Amino acid sequence: MVSLQDYYPDLCVLPQAETANLTLDSTIRELNLYHFQVESVQPGRDVAQSFQLNPLLPGVILTQHRKLVGMISRRQFLEQMSSPYGLELFLKRPLHSLYRFVNADILILRGDTKIVDAARRSLQRTPKFVYEPIIVELESGTYRLLDVHQLLVAQSQIQELTTQLLHDQTQAQMIQTEKMASLGQMVAGIAHEIKNPVGCITGNFEFLDDYCDKLIDLLTAYAAEVPKPSEDLSQLKEDYELDFILEDLPKILKSMKLGSERLTKIVGSLQNFSHMDESRHQSANIHECIESTLIILNNRLKKGINIIKNYDELPLVNCSSGQLSQVFMNLISNAIDALTEKAEKAGNGSGSWQPQIEINTRLEQQHKRDWVLVKISDNGSGIAPNIQERIFETFFTTKPVGKGTGLGLAITHQIVTEKHNGQLLMQSQLGKGTTFEILLPLE
Repeated sequence: MVSLQDYYPDLCVLPQAETANLTLDSTIRELNLYHFQVESVQPGRDVAQSFQLNPLLPGVILTQHRKLVGMISRRQFLEQMSSPYGLELFLKRPLHSLYRFVNADILILRGDTKIVDAARRSLQRTPKFVYEPIIVELESGTYRLLDVHQLLVAQSQIQELTTQLLHDQTQAQMIQTEKMASLGQMVAGIAHEIKNPVGCITGNFEFLDDYCDKLIDLLTAYAAEVPKPSEDLSQLKEDYELDFILEDLPKILKSMKLGSERLTKIVGSLQNFSHMDESRHQSANIHECIESTLIILNNRLKKGINIIKNYDELPLVNCSSGQLSQVFMNLISNAIDALTEKAEKAGNGSGSWQPQIEINTRLEQQHKRDWVLVKISDNGSGIAPNIQERIFETFFTTKPVGKGTGLGLAITHQIVTEKHNGQLLMQSQLGKGTTFEILLPLE
């Protein structure tokens, strides 16, 4: 039995490719491609036989000395052959005469062209050529044919995938928002319950300190009035170590006062952070938002991470302080993760490297507008250049499975750009670290 390859050794119809695993970044190289190229000096009847033997062939690639000349589609070929005197004119003549006659509009795309982009460019052609096959250049001098019908089927699959992905993203963001709202309510309730007893302790320290001072003064006056106390009283003073108590009591009170003040700050930070689900804007102090975040993250910062703060004088900013606190929380937490990861990889060989996070704030003027700039930098391992452009994509994460959701930076970007009409920029260099810049407009 005579096969098609017996007529043309260069003819190769690739097997049906699996399209079920297409992704948003799939290229036309992954689709069904046809390898059927003929020297343009060959007569038209040879191509007619090939089309007859294989009804799936979308067209033929014409070459001259193995170099690309053009393409004749099955539709164009059959139209010309069925026209009056078409068989007499083109069946026995070289194919290049037919090619010059049809004056085809050829679309050539690289093999790494994304399916979505290829479909868009195909449909942008004139109506006469919109469904003509596409020449795919796999590499220099290597060409294949792509049927537009297969391209559009693949595009529809990607569109379905996109719709499903958008649905999943929406669901994930709704779940995340619900979690954050629930967390905010829980934190607000806990902070409120803690605030009352803490306020009671802090409010009474002034009186307690005053009372202790008076008692110490009174005991000192008694000692002066009674220079020779009784034997029982002297023994009691010795047993109780009164001199040590009088010296140590002010220190204890001072330490307790500092602890209560810190606890008050923590409660205030929790209350501020608990408003992250609120969209209402009001004037807020950016430095207080940052400091509240640092207090909450203090336990993670104790692992040898140095915090450098360079704060300029800033005006109040009309914003949602809770949402901005979430932004600072996400960025500083990511910086801590990057520093911790670098420290673990370095081990004892870290040398003179010391993990640090630097926070800078200042006023900027761009495009005749005043902006508040918050810059958060770390000296971690940095982010690879090939993934930097995807860093704000939903569900994209550089962290190991189970440690990252891919929502933190996406939500951060949304809060800054959409909720506050600001800008979120990133600069990163491998081995040196990463810097995030937050620009908030001043009204």
